[in-house]
Amino acid sequence: MPNNQLTIALSKGRMQDDALALFARAGIVVEESELKSRKLIIHSADGRYSFILVKPGDVPTYVEYGVADAGICGRDVLLESEADVHEPLDLKFGHCRIAVAGKREVIGQDYNLLATVRVATKYQRIASTYFQEKGVPIEVIPLSGSVELAPLIGLSDRIVDLVETGRTLKENGLDVIEVITESTARLVVNRASFHLKRVEVGELIAKLTEALNYDRNHQTGY
Repeated sequence: MPNNQLTIALSKGRMQDDALALFARAGIVVEESELKSRKLIIHSADGRYSFILVKPGDVPTYVEYGVADAGICGRDVLLESEADVHEPLDLKFGHCRIAVAGKREVIGQDYNLLATVRVATKYQRIASTYFQEKGVPIEVIPLSGSVELAPLIGLSDRIVDLVETGRTLKENGLDVIEVITESTARLVVNRASFHLKRVEVGELIAKLTEALNYDRNHQTGY
């Protein structure tokens, strides 16, 4: 691999599509034939960038260990992983909330009425830290999917999950109780690459920043 080439880890799924669209607006284009293939490693048309397509939760690991020079993933993933990476840019898409939710009848219920709160979540670290800071004892029930089901069948008292529109919660008789924090897509950079490929990384950040500024100015009519 050329020394001036950057390898970028992308989260599979909708964030991947949004990220590649942003790269295209920044002049970093991936050919349609590459996008339509089943390849897990694709390349920009100019050959300067390689993109590896991985599960969202794995992006910080690929970047921290230097397999990728940079990556794009949600802030929720970064908070949960606590990966040792640079986070130079908020990319402003993929906006969600990390929230505590539960059945509507528990809204406003004092946590002190519960000796130990059972919390179902895939965000075990975020949930534990949040409730610990509130002084609320919890039992974390790790789930990787269909977290909304847990309160409905009595598996948990609360859930901690990523909420975009809240529609899934409402359709299952749940509501947001507390918002822990906001989450958007972030550009992260390996610490060694940040120094060893300073020029290339700096150019990438500049291109993405220019594209983001253009989007913002275009939306506001300036």
